[in-house]
Amino acid sequence: MKFKAVLTALFAMMAMFFTAPFAHADESITLGRTIVFEENNYGADIPLVVCRRADAIRVKADRDMYLREVVLTFKNGDTKTVHFYRNVKKDKKTGWRSLGYGYKRCVKRLEVFATSKHSSAGIRIYGRQ
Repeated sequence: MKFKAVLTALFAMMAMFFTAPFAHADESITLGRTIVFEENNYGADIPLVVCRRADAIRVKADRDMYLREVVLTFKNGDTKTVHFYRNVKKDKKTGWRSLGYGYKRCVKRLEVFATSKHSSAGIRIYGRQ
């Protein structure tokens, strides 16, 4: 009887040990949201109150828009520009774009350069942890 309980506990611990790292490997977090307008040549600024760590970003559009680029500012003041240059349809996401460092960076501020196909479009930026 005791052997079955120990064996069951061992299998349960092994299952948690081997599945836990894989369950959270591709978790995404919302870095920020903003609205872009039809005709603009300036970036929509998204300041982050808390530093968020990410190694890649993805953008989701609430309406049809043309996404040029996203400029990320890190905690130490460095910046990284991620170019997209593509149309994003309503409720669609871009693919993951790596920040190119091979490790997670602490994002402090985002600036989105995009134009809406209509009067305005909401944008959500996700980070991969």
